[in-house]
Amino acid sequence: IHSSLLWHLSSNSNMAEEQKFPETSVQLTEATLGSGFTAPRNIYSAILSRNETVKDARRLKDFQELRDKYVLKKVLFEDPLFPAEDSSLFYSEKFPLKLEWKRPSDICSNPQFILGGANRTDICQGDLGDCWLLAAIACLTLNDIVLKRVVPHDQSFTENYAGIFHFQFWRYGEWVDVVVDDRLPTYKNQLVFTRSGQKNEFWSALLEKAYAKLHGSYEALKGGNSLEAMEDFTGGLTEFYEITEAPKELYNIMRKALKRGSLMSCAIDVLVPTAQRTKTASGLVTGHAYSVTGVEQGKRKDGKDLMIRLVRVRDPWGVALPPACKSNDWAALATSEQDKERLRPTEQGEFWMCFEEFKKNFTKLEICNVTPDTLEDDQMLKWNVTTHEGRWVKGCSAGGCRNFPDTYWTNPQFRLVLLEADAKEKTCTVVVALMQKGRRKERCSGATLHNIGFAIYEMKGNQQQLPKDFFLYNASTARCKSYVNMREVTERFCLKPGEYVIIPSTFDAHKESEFLLRPFEEEETEEEKQFRAIFQQIAGDDMQINANELRTVLNRVVAKYKELKTEGFSLESCRSMIALMDTDGTGHLNLQEFKHLWNKIKKWKLVFTRYDTDKSSTISSFEMRNALTEAGFQLNNQLYDIICMRYANEHMELDFDSYISCLVRLEGMFRAFRAFDRDGDGIIKLNVFEWLQLTMYA
Repeated sequence: IHSSLLWHLSSNSNMAEEQKFPETSVQLTEATLGSGFTAPRNIYSAILSRNETVKDARRLKDFQELRDKYVLKKVLFEDPLFPAEDSSLFYSEKFPLKLEWKRPSDICSNPQFILGGANRTDICQGDLGDCWLLAAIACLTLNDIVLKRVVPHDQSFTENYAGIFHFQFWRYGEWVDVVVDDRLPTYKNQLVFTRSGQKNEFWSALLEKAYAKLHGSYEALKGGNSLEAMEDFTGGLTEFYEITEAPKELYNIMRKALKRGSLMSCAIDVLVPTAQRTKTASGLVTGHAYSVTGVEQGKRKDGKDLMIRLVRVRDPWGVALPPACKSNDWAALATSEQDKERLRPTEQGEFWMCFEEFKKNFTKLEICNVTPDTLEDDQMLKWNVTTHEGRWVKGCSAGGCRNFPDTYWTNPQFRLVLLEADAKEKTCTVVVALMQKGRRKERCSGATLHNIGFAIYEMKGNQQQLPKDFFLYNASTARCKSYVNMREVTERFCLKPGEYVIIPSTFDAHKESEFLLRPFEEEETEEEKQFRAIFQQIAGDDMQINANELRTVLNRVVAKYKELKTEGFSLESCRSMIALMDTDGTGHLNLQEFKHLWNKIKKWKLVFTRYDTDKSSTISSFEMRNALTEAGFQLNNQLYDIICMRYANEHMELDFDSYISCLVRLEGMFRAFRAFDRDGDGIIKLNVFEWLQLTMYA
């Protein structure tokens, strides 16, 4: 299975007879901290997967160079981008107390970054409505590999200390490094916001500050869904369950999620969205996010056949008494002292519940999976993800959902090509994730989350952009269940092999936002295993190949396609391919970049074969026009003439090498133009050196 880079189309329907899209509102947890029941007062771009190892090294180097500079100067770092001022705290109101920004060494003696290992007891909520974030941080501590990526552990207040720390977050397809100084808001010498249970431990407070910087202010963190933060910690895939509508196997789904390193939280919706949070009869809090930190089951010791099924829940406030619905059956599951220690709830607001009580009390469950694998079976798959960035622009490409037939067709369109079916099911498994970008950071300007969703249509041989009439006569093949006001909407589908187009949109027309569309597809056919082996053999330990090595890899694989009668790719063609796919600026391709390139070549090969009607392993200049259109390129007559002059031989024919070189060049130039077209108006402005860089490496 693979998808093409797909073209970003805007075309502008009376609809085929199809049920209208529903719209759903999802409540944010802890959106306000007004009167009523409040928290205890603790006074105090992307186009594909990059070579993250290389980029991590660069980010670390940037941080270390900045830190070493201040160590050498013997001056403590003060972050000019997130100053110790009110502007970093709130944008719409003033905090009711006069806060003082202090470094940890001014708050206590012997401050520590991490004390005794980072764990869920280190996260206690302060006077900020960000329980959704803290619930996600508590879940993060259960996955040591992910935790150490987000919170680099080799930081301290002693060795090379210069008042500077850094954290890493997944941000719209990229991992970003966020640097902060260690000045924290305090009142009467105590932290005002997140704190650890141990007064001299500061990793959780600094992590919260880095996340606030990422979004512009601490106030920007008020209210949200834990899924958002969990995804920013993992780059994973989100799943949202209304517990009353959840599948029967929900308990096993939860067990499997924790076993696979997924992050999980739960909450109780308030009955009236505008109401203040209240305590339920059981003692739980509505409109408040809790972490799910354990799921255990075992046989009863009294000989009865019934199983003990428990869920461990943690309150980020960290000081509340366990609710009336808690269970002490966890002790019956312990068969050793080690088990008792592992299962024992912590003192800070953690408790076990029977699964039936959990379902009865909580209304929603949020899971962030590190991979797109389904939690309903035991199969672990490998996946390819293609990342598409786009924009809904009022009056241009913000067409709304199918309920608005006159504008729906103007939405951006992205092609999905499924070439191979699952061996057993004869279908293709696809997970589609649509995310709206930047809405939290833009809250200071009045931005809120749009209701977003998408639909998938089978192309049925139509290679052009889909016009309004297409939607008059064609219903969607698959679509999201409803349009939801969440940052990301995710759905899983089983589709037959073929060509499809994905239409992402807001529910209402004329709503503007940038978005990220990620189709995940199953990976690793037998052919892919073969070229992985070839790649490893040629690339060596660094798993990077240059143009010469790329030529060797490609020509070995292409040689198996006898019908192409090709002598293989030239060195110049391979240099062009590296220029197209080299997104990390190394002049080499890693395995992921090579896979992405190979998937493109496979798709383009099918088009080439289709138009090579006489089986001569060439296509004529006239056939080339149709081939380019089918490959997703809309060109004018002058460009077709230029292509023939540049790539055709004396008989006005293109062989496979020339054909692929042409498509690589076209895609690279289109991609470069979109990168420079920051306003989306179809016009770019370059100075002479930008122009030379663009054309010389294309």
